[in-house]
Amino acid sequence: MAIRYAEGTHLFTSESVSMGHPDKVSDQVSDAILDSLIAVDPMVRCACETLCTTGLVVVAGEVTVHNDKAVAAMENIENTVRETLKKIGYTDPKMKFDSESCAVIRTIHGQSADIAMGVDKEGAGDQGMMFGYACRETPSLMPLPIDLSHRLMERHAKVREKNIIKGLRPDAKSQVTIEYNGNKAAKVHTVVLSTQHTEAWNGTAKQAQLKKQIIKHVIEPVMPKKLYNAKDVIIHVNPTGQFEIGGPHGDTGLTGRKIIVDTYGGRGCHGGGAFSGKDPTKVDRSAAYMARYIAKNIVAAKLADCCEVQLAYAIGVADPMSIRVDTQGTGTVDEAALEAAVRKVFPLRPQGIIKHLALRNPIFQRTAFHGHFGRKPDKTGGFTWEKTDKVDELKKACGVK
Repeated sequence: MAIRYAEGTHLFTSESVSMGHPDKVSDQVSDAILDSLIAVDPMVRCACETLCTTGLVVVAGEVTVHNDKAVAAMENIENTVRETLKKIGYTDPKMKFDSESCAVIRTIHGQSADIAMGVDKEGAGDQGMMFGYACRETPSLMPLPIDLSHRLMERHAKVREKNIIKGLRPDAKSQVTIEYNGNKAAKVHTVVLSTQHTEAWNGTAKQAQLKKQIIKHVIEPVMPKKLYNAKDVIIHVNPTGQFEIGGPHGDTGLTGRKIIVDTYGGRGCHGGGAFSGKDPTKVDRSAAYMARYIAKNIVAAKLADCCEVQLAYAIGVADPMSIRVDTQGTGTVDEAALEAAVRKVFPLRPQGIIKHLALRNPIFQRTAFHGHFGRKPDKTGGFTWEKTDKVDELKKACGVK
């Protein structure tokens, strides 16, 4: 059920995980494989799942390719896996999971002919409902708790890669609790950050030193000054006591197990479908991107302060089963008028979505960490769903100047 703003003071919490978290490792491997295929075969059909654990990566799924270059990319999957792990930072055998020594097992077959029939006639590649959300809490029009959680993980990666704090390892998690007064963020209430580290940081005294370093170099550079009071905020760093054992050795990773991290941190609804490893005919991914694009443009057009959009599809059917726009009491125009405007302004058939958002390109691996939403559109065609280029058309369709 959608979160509606409450009167008075209340708390809301969201989490994020690092690129080295085992589930995110799996997501990145799946999307790296997708990118390697779609770069040479834009019409590839791909649903690629990854499992990673101690010394092992298993890649499974359904892939149908259409040319020799794509066949070669399929044969190169093991190298794609190892290069992805190397980029993430799994290069030390002491972590019992590293890019050079891990085994890679591949078990892939073609897409079901029954599914292909529906996709071939430009229908949706699956059934289900997808949600998009936007609000005014941040410049990216994302909810503040998930936005800050992602920014903490971005900062953690930078601090680790630049060796600003020595001995950090790739696995990490963040969590931010915001205190709200009605619909306004009042302050940062609690920050949790757990980071994998080498044995050099083991022990109570060392962990106390690490906490100070994490606060100084990771947490405080990210926090909004007007909402963060160092004397008042609650901070937990590695609250279990230490975090040496981590990554896929500490916890088996699976593609698609961080769907709330990938979206809005628990704000609003989720249809249940994961993104990574899926080509854009899979509406779990493409329609969720379109729903965010719609919601963000509605809020950017000042037609609402927050907006949730639901799209629903049936496998093999091109037109959506339903469209729902919910402004949670913040809309400046009637929701029925907004829904009519959405139908008029945005392409909602799967092929229209794919074309408009330019999704037949190798842009997906970078979405598989630090969130699929709230990022800036980049020069190589990524994050097109974060554009706010439909503001004027929406206003005109709604009769608003």
